[in-house]
Amino acid sequence: MATLCRPAVAVPEHIITMEDTLDLARSIHGEHPQLDLALRLIGNTGVQTRHLVQPIEDTLKHPGLTVRNARYEMEAKARMPDVIQQALDHADLTAADIDMIVYVSCTGFMMPSMTAWLINTMGFRSETRQLPIAQLGCAGGSAAINRAHDFCTAYPQANVLIAACEFCSLLYQPTDLGVGNLLSNGLFGDALAAAVVRGDGGEGVRLAQNSSRLIPDTEEWISYAVKDTGFHFLLDKRVPGTMAVLAPAMRDMAEPHGWDIADLDFYIVHAGGPRILDDLGKYLHLPPDTFRYSRATLTERGNIASVVVFDALERFFQDGGAVHEARGLIAGFGPGITAELSLGTWATAAHAADPSTAQNTMAVELHVILPTAREGQRSDADVELA
Repeated sequence: MATLCRPAVAVPEHIITMEDTLDLARSIHGEHPQLDLALRLIGNTGVQTRHLVQPIEDTLKHPGLTVRNARYEMEAKARMPDVIQQALDHADLTAADIDMIVYVSCTGFMMPSMTAWLINTMGFRSETRQLPIAQLGCAGGSAAINRAHDFCTAYPQANVLIAACEFCSLLYQPTDLGVGNLLSNGLFGDALAAAVVRGDGGEGVRLAQNSSRLIPDTEEWISYAVKDTGFHFLLDKRVPGTMAVLAPAMRDMAEPHGWDIADLDFYIVHAGGPRILDDLGKYLHLPPDTFRYSRATLTERGNIASVVVFDALERFFQDGGAVHEARGLIAGFGPGITAELSLGTWATAAHAADPSTAQNTMAVELHVILPTAREGQRSDADVELA
């Protein structure tokens, strides 16, 4: 049974604090008619520090999409290999052991994908499968875990590397003055992560079931407007209300297997802001401390898009993880509105090498099997994301 091993996470060296952000908003947008509202929303995010891939004075400039995307590619290539090597070490594997690379990013564009560069640069085999995920936004990290799980279900001895790179600061748009955009300027941060899903063995989350849920007719609630100046982030005030729909979807996923989604041992959840976590806790009747790892990520690093679930999971590892066979949830939410959900049990190092422990107490009922398995192997004044 596939196991999501300990992630590696890295953040750039440039730091901006909440106080810095508020001061910049006052100085740059002092005449904005809704400045007080924007300041309140930024303050409500709870984001105390964020990491940026370049100094703030460079971040605030807009040299054009060509220069920005070149910066994205340069920084990704410079920073990603070390993170990937750490993740391989955590999984006790080498590049030659990897059968597929899933690369996740919604903040820059490369074609060929970063996966091709990694294969050519880091010693991965030339037959390594490539799966870039670019348009699921913050849900991309959880989607990558689920697609890795699918692949390892089709190929039980396979190993999948997930790499996520998000430089949200490169999307800063100085001419966008909507309150939702001003909020995003104080919410998003930059980070990179990598993790291995092992088809056999490994310590971490032994993946048992995954699911995807899209809320109909919500495509415009989180989106990019693609313009000459690049990607412009758009956010609708109705986004926080999606937990009223997604919380029952989580229950529906778990109940056929005899699990109560409100009575698990650990929760690794991506959230755009604290209100999402508050509402999820409310609808699932869970105490605020339930999502402490996600809250810590938000406080110390901001919303780091697809990297959030890996950062929260790494914090869980740092905290000692869980007892063997403890039950948990991994969840990510993003454009669509899309939820990517995983259920699994904790596998400790002492049990990871014992094949007899690979049988989970939950029956696996995978709803989406890869075809190859049969071969055998909008932004306004009422935005309250925060």
